[in-house]
Amino acid sequence: MAGPLLLVGCGKMGGALLGGWLDRGMTPGDITVIEPGDGLAAGIAARHGVTVHTAPGDLARGFSPAVVLFAVKPQTVDQVAPAYRAFAGAGTVFLTIAAGKTVAGFERHLGETAAVVRAMPNTPAAVRRGIAVAFANANVGDDQRAQCQALLEAVGEVAWVDDERLLDPVTAVSGSGPAYVFLLIECLAEAGIAAGLPEDLSSRLARATVAGAGELARLSEEPAGALRQNVTSPGGTTAAALEVLMAPDGLKPLMVRAVEAATRRARELAS
Repeated sequence: MAGPLLLVGCGKMGGALLGGWLDRGMTPGDITVIEPGDGLAAGIAARHGVTVHTAPGDLARGFSPAVVLFAVKPQTVDQVAPAYRAFAGAGTVFLTIAAGKTVAGFERHLGETAAVVRAMPNTPAAVRRGIAVAFANANVGDDQRAQCQALLEAVGEVAWVDDERLLDPVTAVSGSGPAYVFLLIECLAEAGIAAGLPEDLSSRLARATVAGAGELARLSEEPAGALRQNVTSPGGTTAAALEVLMAPDGLKPLMVRAVEAATRRARELAS
């Protein structure tokens, strides 16, 4: 980091990011947290030597952060963001992970000259297996972009897009995506129970199978379709199941409709 980092909001995602930074060796003294509540993450931050305040007015006079990261709930952004306008234009980049809140919205609160990066991470960040997609406005310099990249990489992969509108389908695929996987685990476990398995064993099988398959997909250089074919013997049990899942009214069209619905809702929230 080229200067102090100010984390505004230390809930689940903010806390996950903070944990990733500390794990990577970031100096706690370079991090300041603004958290109005007395949440668990803020308490952990304080115990690690991170400065924690309850309001921006508590910051020391002359404090000048290199990065201000907004990790607050989207519905609070309009009340929270204006308090940090004084940092705009002073070499500070604003990084927001508030879902659905556009760069234009932050520019209204922080000024048209503010350097703003909008990112969409996801909850596997809590175990350093997340992925975030980011968009930068024209005021963001190369060094600031690199700073934001490093901060997000502490909890997973990072990709960038040049069209902010793509963050809506990104939200639908990866932001909301963990919930789809958890639903798959639920449904697979319930199907096993219906087939006669004990509940605890079926739940264990479903969880371990999805987790293991996901790790195999992550580590393999083969596309998902090839991995699927590798475990599908002609005329076997897997083929029988896939015949149902890959039917014209099966999983693919259902997932397409789900992602379309989530994308549509993301655009509604952004507007």
